[in-house]
Amino acid sequence: MDYTIFDFICLLGSVCLFLYGMKVMSEGLQKVAGDRLRNILGAMTKNRVAGVFTGIIITALIQSSSASTVMVVSFVNAGLMSLQQAMAVIFGANVGTTVTTWIISAFSFEVSISDYSILLLAIGVPMLFAKKSVYKSLGEFLIGFCFLFMGLDLISKYVPDLQQNPGMLQFVTDFTSLGIGSVLIFFGIGIVLTMVAQSSAATFAITLIMCSQGWISFELGCAIILGGNIGTTITPVLASLSGNLAAKRTAMGHVLFNVIGSVIVLCVFIPFVKLVGTITGACSGINPLDITAAQEAQMGDSTLLNPAGGLTAKAQGAVAFGLAMFPTVFNACNLLVMIWFTKLYVKVVCWIMPQRKKDEEEEFTLKYINGGLLSASELNITQAQKEIEVYGERVKRMLDMARTLMKMDPKDDDYSALYSRLEKYEEISDRMELEIAGYLNKVAEGRLSPEGKMRVSGMLRIISEIESIADGCFNIAKTLLRKNQAHVTFGDDVVKEIDMMYDLLDGAMNNMIELLRQMETPEDSKIIAAYNREREINNFRNRLRDENIYNINNRQYDYEQGIFFMDLIGEAEKLGDYMLNVVEGVKHQFKPARVEEKLTNQ
Repeated sequence: MDYTIFDFICLLGSVCLFLYGMKVMSEGLQKVAGDRLRNILGAMTKNRVAGVFTGIIITALIQSSSASTVMVVSFVNAGLMSLQQAMAVIFGANVGTTVTTWIISAFSFEVSISDYSILLLAIGVPMLFAKKSVYKSLGEFLIGFCFLFMGLDLISKYVPDLQQNPGMLQFVTDFTSLGIGSVLIFFGIGIVLTMVAQSSAATFAITLIMCSQGWISFELGCAIILGGNIGTTITPVLASLSGNLAAKRTAMGHVLFNVIGSVIVLCVFIPFVKLVGTITGACSGINPLDITAAQEAQMGDSTLLNPAGGLTAKAQGAVAFGLAMFPTVFNACNLLVMIWFTKLYVKVVCWIMPQRKKDEEEEFTLKYINGGLLSASELNITQAQKEIEVYGERVKRMLDMARTLMKMDPKDDDYSALYSRLEKYEEISDRMELEIAGYLNKVAEGRLSPEGKMRVSGMLRIISEIESIADGCFNIAKTLLRKNQAHVTFGDDVVKEIDMMYDLLDGAMNNMIELLRQMETPEDSKIIAAYNREREINNFRNRLRDENIYNINNRQYDYEQGIFFMDLIGEAEKLGDYMLNVVEGVKHQFKPARVEEKLTNQ
């Protein structure tokens, strides 16, 4: 039977179905555990053993080492995790990713999971219409699980049979008898294949098919998987390109960990493969290396080779078991050695990527978020939260500058310089709002849980209100400029009252910044304090407004002076409203309804 172009297109479609199934399954699990993953990673301790187990568990849960390492890069970029903590998690992630290989290995030949795919789809698809988001996400996981094994089954069906089409893929078999050269060639193929697919699981599945079809030996299959261990580092590297230095160091650490381990194993490749073969033989009853010897001799036990020269189902199961055992033993050994040198490892990474000079850093660039890959939308929310905190602190400096302007001599050169700086800050705040909002919109385009969507909505509201505060601070500067151009001066009593109003405003601003720092777990007392401070500002504004009318009528100062006085007071009252709106944005998205009850009971 000739292998046609239609069969080749079907093979490509089968690979795409496998990759799509892996993606849907991983994202479904991320949506189920999104908040929990943030809490686990965010609460990481300096205990490297705890970090390793965290990496193992999270990677096993979301079925993707690339996704978990991208999360780690994001957390380091956001300042929530140190480089040393990140290395421990990455060490564990390399072990956790072997769970995926075991799942594929277990269900590939021993159990035809594709036969049950329709049954699982019958369970998963109705779950998409459930009201609870957890059930919807679990439904996505089941659907992705079905697609993954349906794709794997179709790959087996549409790969060319070398027994019936000896001319097909002859170039592959030409490189299988070059000794160590073959190992290096297929090691390189594993690197490239995994970089293109951005999934070591996809490389494992393809390798499993190649070995089971007799294209390559078990040893060369191990070489491809070893190369895939390096190729999988491409995803976190791409994610770190637009990040800060800490994020780049984390990605570099991941690359070094995998490269060093792979090169060491490559140097002792034959003995290491024999070790894996022996372990496999002890566990499954068949050593995959015996299958290779039988293939080369074209003879052997009927339990290994069928009459056509292909592998029997039992032999295929042993090869699958061995291919899953190889990365498990490799990553476990790598972990057991590297875990003791974590601090030294971090020093090496820092030496390779030294700290830049502080004067090289741009003053007005986003600190935590970037335009890199958004592979884990639930986790990207934390980066946005950290950036919003920085945004609020920057606007706080604008309020300080505006207050300083009130006390400066307008004829002083420093006055003009500070005014220009405040104007520059206002322009930067506009840009920051757009960049953070654009980032959040990209995050929202990913697969988010309903809770994640609420957070994005709340943060969009918060940054809009923070930008309004920045505008208000610059409006104060413009009011002072008009006052100075009109040659209006305030008396000591008026200056004192303005200071009292802006002292209240400072307190409200500091309280708002504290809430932004603890956005996910804000204290009820601080939220209630925000409402109380806003009431104080309103009451004080009302009192000053009444006194202003009285003072103008009694000619304590003229009408023009009173207008500028109330403009400054009115702008302060607006700023208080904007600050309260920020607090409400935090409260409604991150706090339960009990705060409302406390406020209404006061």
